[in-house]
Amino acid sequence: MILKYVFFLILGVDTLMLVLQTSHVSISYEEASLLYGDFSVLSSLTSLSLNIFGHNDFALRFMMILFHLLSAILMYEISKRYIPLERNRLWLLLVFLLLPGVVSAAIIVNSAGMLIFGLFLFVYLSEKIPQRYLNVLLLLYALTDVGFVYLFLGLAVYYSMNKQKYNLVYVLALYLLTSYLYGSEVTGSPSGHFLDTIGIYSAIFTPIIFIYLFYALYKRYFTSKIDMLWYLSATVLMLSLVLSFRQRIPLEHFAPYLIIALPLAAQSYISSYRVRLKMYRKRYKLAFVLSFIFLISNTLLVFFNKELYAFVQNPKNHFAYEMHVAKELSSILKERGVSCLTTDEKMQKRLKFYGVTKCKDIVLVEKNITAKKATNVTISYKNSVLYRADVTIINNI
Repeated sequence: MILKYVFFLILGVDTLMLVLQTSHVSISYEEASLLYGDFSVLSSLTSLSLNIFGHNDFALRFMMILFHLLSAILMYEISKRYIPLERNRLWLLLVFLLLPGVVSAAIIVNSAGMLIFGLFLFVYLSEKIPQRYLNVLLLLYALTDVGFVYLFLGLAVYYSMNKQKYNLVYVLALYLLTSYLYGSEVTGSPSGHFLDTIGIYSAIFTPIIFIYLFYALYKRYFTSKIDMLWYLSATVLMLSLVLSFRQRIPLEHFAPYLIIALPLAAQSYISSYRVRLKMYRKRYKLAFVLSFIFLISNTLLVFFNKELYAFVQNPKNHFAYEMHVAKELSSILKERGVSCLTTDEKMQKRLKFYGVTKCKDIVLVEKNITAKKATNVTISYKNSVLYRADVTIINNI
């Protein structure tokens, strides 16, 4: 029973941390483009959240936090198929919640968080409901986001290997439908992004966990334990690596397929650990401890990223710079009675979210932060100047 309380405690602390983090970040240009751009399911869900909870940062990120929480619960339920002991499943849950890519997907409004949730939901329901209902869910996915196009490819390989001809034809049709609706380009001349892709995967999972995920999928290929989850993860991973030789790939569409392989990797780790005598388990314990150190360190860097500005010479090189400044800038402008202005496109879209609209009477021009000339707008974090600008009234009528 106590492990049940631990489960809810882990989820509660994680959710609380994410909710608190929403007050420390601003809307980014990519998020603003999604919110104010063309219609999409995610933008509609985000707009619904804003209508319910008000126009604020918590409402902006509420759907991502909800997707994150539901994904964690589904991952835990799926892991019961692979990991019999509850305490081991709790360790896996912690690993999932601490993954840098998972933390980012829970905060940043993009398709990655929704994709992770959708994949876990499909895998969970694959053994709970009849195939005809799964096919309806797949059709909804085809109409939802281009990231699900790789789910159809993974399922095509799975159905082909298991001689399910009807399902194979169906998912191939969905692949064509999604490609037609959203586009799925494989273009360009070979440009050598393979090492970049490996590096980003390592950043998303931490190096040790990424290497072990790759190893676990490879090792499982030579066993009789190849199931749907393996086909989805292995197929999309190999596809991403092959495509990276030719073009830069959107890893937010590929990484979720490797994230759902965590229960497979955990089962492989636990099995390898248990079959060894205690004297030969040291390297497994060391790898686990090092992984947790990396995970906790990365999570702390995400949640306390503003502290890093004290150590960064150029603030714009900070990994979270694109999610800072806008909210503070809008507050300064409103305090000065400025509710509309003209500035560069990216900042214009970001300020729109905070109620500073576009007009021609006032101009905001960003200045170099190292310039000695005084400016009338300065934003600093931890005594480090992040942004300087001049606000000029063009026509004060």
